[in-house]
Amino acid sequence: MDWRRFAEQMASLARDLLAQDSVDATMRRITSSATELVDGCDAAGILVLHDTQVKTLAATDRLVVDSDRLQQRIGEGPCFDAAHSSQGERVFRIADLTAEQQRWPAYAPQAHRLGVGSMMGFLLFTEEEDFGALNLYSRKPGAFTEPSELAGWLLASHAAVAFSAARTHAQLEQALATRHTIGEAMGIIMGSHRLTEEEAFNVLRRYSQANNIKLREVARRVCREGTLS
Repeated sequence: MDWRRFAEQMASLARDLLAQDSVDATMRRITSSATELVDGCDAAGILVLHDTQVKTLAATDRLVVDSDRLQQRIGEGPCFDAAHSSQGERVFRIADLTAEQQRWPAYAPQAHRLGVGSMMGFLLFTEEEDFGALNLYSRKPGAFTEPSELAGWLLASHAAVAFSAARTHAQLEQALATRHTIGEAMGIIMGSHRLTEEEAFNVLRRYSQANNIKLREVARRVCREGTLS
């Protein structure tokens, strides 16, 4: 591998990732970059695990989705191990899924039948009960070498930073939008019922609690219908 050229590509990618305009766009750029930059990588995707529920994001190939669903169905596999490991395993590399795997005796042969020859995974984040990993797949056994693993780790490190920044930005935008909607709903209630700002907010809050509906959804209803009734 030409490491100087790779370093230049990573620097360009870092700027590109931070320039994406949404979380989805950032994730798609991460996985497409994996197939472009990591030797041996035929497909890539981001697996998000909440308890035992798996969600596949930005998959570049159906193979990724099938592998993630297999891990969920049998409750076994490298991502499940990494997510539940007390040691916080951050990287795994399975050189050959055609060979017997003692760690994943059920997953390995079924993954091979799906078309997986070898794979690698890199931890992106762990938050409360959520776990996210960037997974790289090859249809050939032995496709991933130590240089491939290092390249994947460097990519994942950049991806984790960009992914975190994108999610933080999205959360901030959502919070600002929610605040605006609640303010608009309070204004409608204040005008129609001659209430103070505090009284109008308490009307929204009590309705939210009594009906087990999130406050932002209550506010959207008021903005849409002009009333809570």
